[in-house]
Amino acid sequence: MAKSSGLGWTTASVDDSAGVAKAIKNDFTNLQFATPRAVQDVTGIDKSAMERLLLLADFSVTFNGVFNPATGMSHDVFKTVPSTSVPRTTTLTVNGVTLANEVLYTDYPLSRSDSGELTFAVPGVLADGTVPTWA
Repeated sequence: MAKSSGLGWTTASVDDSAGVAKAIKNDFTNLQFATPRAVQDVTGIDKSAMERLLLLADFSVTFNGVFNPATGMSHDVFKTVPSTSVPRTTTLTVNGVTLANEVLYTDYPLSRSDSGELTFAVPGVLADGTVPTWA
């Protein structure tokens, strides 16, 4: 695969609280996601450099976007974050590769700036212990 930009996302969808996938990529202005691995320091006193073991895999995401109360859009999906405790399938596809995970969203913060923008920054974390895998 050739080097690619992050332009023209194919899919950025999140399930609503009923488990129905909603394609809400148009409401997102930017996002951050990570697939880190925990590490354990196992360096013995006989070493002069760090020695580590890879441990559990994880996934986290934050969607930043513009408030949109239309049916089926971002507010419709995230408004139930404070009142439901369900994992939501979150699917990201860009440049022909897909990363899909079961995610728990932990907050739906809205921010109104001094110039009038109404935006959100919704954080989510891996829910089900399945290793994040690009397909």
